[in-house]
Amino acid sequence: MSPSLKRNSSNQDWLARSQAAVWHPCTQMQHHAQTGSPAHLPLVPISHGKGAWLYDFDGNRYLDGISSWWTNLFGHANPRINLAITKQLEKVEHVMLAGFTHQPVVELSEKLSALTQGNLGHVFYASDGASAVEIALKMSHHYWNLDQKPQKKKFVCLQNGYHGETLGALAVTDVAIFREAYGSLLQDVFTVSSPDARKAKSGETAEDVAKQAAAELEILFEKEHENIAAIIVEPLVQCAGQMAMYSPEYLRLVRALCDRFSIHLIADEIAVGCGRTGTFFACEQAQIWPDFLTLSKGISGGYLPLSLCLTTDKIYRAFYREETKHGFLHSHSYTGNPLACAAALACLDIFESENVLEKNKVRARDLANAFAWAKSDERIEYWRQQGMILAFDVKEQYLKNSKTFAREMFSTCIDKGLLIRPIGNTIYVMPPYILSTDEAMQMGKNVADALEQVLS
Repeated sequence: MSPSLKRNSSNQDWLARSQAAVWHPCTQMQHHAQTGSPAHLPLVPISHGKGAWLYDFDGNRYLDGISSWWTNLFGHANPRINLAITKQLEKVEHVMLAGFTHQPVVELSEKLSALTQGNLGHVFYASDGASAVEIALKMSHHYWNLDQKPQKKKFVCLQNGYHGETLGALAVTDVAIFREAYGSLLQDVFTVSSPDARKAKSGETAEDVAKQAAAELEILFEKEHENIAAIIVEPLVQCAGQMAMYSPEYLRLVRALCDRFSIHLIADEIAVGCGRTGTFFACEQAQIWPDFLTLSKGISGGYLPLSLCLTTDKIYRAFYREETKHGFLHSHSYTGNPLACAAALACLDIFESENVLEKNKVRARDLANAFAWAKSDERIEYWRQQGMILAFDVKEQYLKNSKTFAREMFSTCIDKGLLIRPIGNTIYVMPPYILSTDEAMQMGKNVADALEQVLS
């Protein structure tokens, strides 16, 4: 260990250096400095991680209840993923994916296509989720131009949907704070009702809400289908939309409408793919396949930036022409990075060799048991779960301050050795797939204790 690292190994030293040098995402930096205020947002310097736990420089540990923003699948410092990356380091760290190819990207593309039973393939790679969404939007737009239908250039998104923060992805994102800040830079889109099951009235089911939302979409398609390129959805769970969950019936109905009106269906599985909802792809639960499917976050196990877009052979063939201008025009320097692909391959190998999806059924029951207390708490409504995602809402009348509640819960849970990140009045957990029964129960108890403290 270097002398400089020894001198700066305490939390406070790293906090000071970070606050002076680092601008954190989706964060009002002033909140980090408001110590003692309900508006305070703790800043935790992390030294290392192991399994489901993160450790700071003072030796405190934190149970990672949200998989470090939904990316980590098999724990921090996973030996199998570490080994895969190390082996790849000895071969090649990067080579441009233009005029060159390499073993990890070929094998990963083959395996991903096989997971869709060959319905999707021709994998196009990027780094972050928003870029994968941009790729899907651009592909759809370009496809219709090549098909001599240039008027089909509008997109449809759902209320409270979130798809990333590049300009293209923001255009199909319906989150007020982003629209207010960047609305003047964004293209116009159609926004339709979410099939959020929380909308169900007395006597209605989640399926009823899905049918109502699909009926509204049908009216739009009937009127505007000649101008619409694609609709983009987050299958089953609208994560940044306060973990809104809905019936798979909506996906089946949307798929049928897209076929009927010749409109592309983009499935943004960046947060819900890779087993989060109980199946590897969320779309599988509706027994449908989209025209484009985007993945990121968990695909590399939380190790390295990697995103991708899968599409159909029909769409791929539309770009398969002599002139470069008829090819798909999108690139970045680290496309298909071998190290990231090696990490992703290791993740897929773990899924296969350790029967992860089947074991996750047990882990999902552990989560339900750990948070069973919330079902009978009068302060809580809309308890819901989809696979390894569990959420519930705190009723507004019990909140002391709705603007600071999420930060207070975050801060209080940190004090109890737990990392969660509420969205508004929604508390959710989305832990890695290695969580033990005891760790799940500990997480549930800590959330209950923290909630009692914040609301009292």
